[in-house]
Amino acid sequence: MTSQDFIIREINAKDNAQMAIVIRAVILEMGAPKTGTAYEDKATDKMFETYQKKEAAYFVLEHKNKIVGGGGIAQLDNFKGNTCELQKMYFLPIARGKGLGTKMISKCLEKAKEIGFENCYLETMPYMKAAVKLYKKYGFTDLEKPMGNTCHYSCNVWMIKEL
Repeated sequence: MTSQDFIIREINAKDNAQMAIVIRAVILEMGAPKTGTAYEDKATDKMFETYQKKEAAYFVLEHKNKIVGGGGIAQLDNFKGNTCELQKMYFLPIARGKGLGTKMISKCLEKAKEIGFENCYLETMPYMKAAVKLYKKYGFTDLEKPMGNTCHYSCNVWMIKEL
């Protein structure tokens, strides 16, 4: 199975239930807390609706008509400035280690530039080591404190990249 077996496309309303399952499954697999993470976000069950804004986009990763991952961008909550946030990027094990994370980040940042954002911010957790490594490889740098207020108080790794 290669990366060609996967399709990255914009989310549709019919993808909501599958994407919510992916997000919650990965959070539990990584041993992350349910509180203070995307696990409990209302948006997790309504991903399509959440990203139907001019300054937002969400992409799903599809394999054999099944959603196996996703990632998106939107204006950073409670922040004045032209900064988006890389949001809810989660992949099931079947999609890992194939370069798809790089493709997804590229797609998201391409869209962020198209919209006109100047910076991209993200939050994650230190034990999501593969994700942190990928973000650093992609040019994200560590911040000492969070920006805006995403309400994800369990995420204590904050990073930013100039677009």
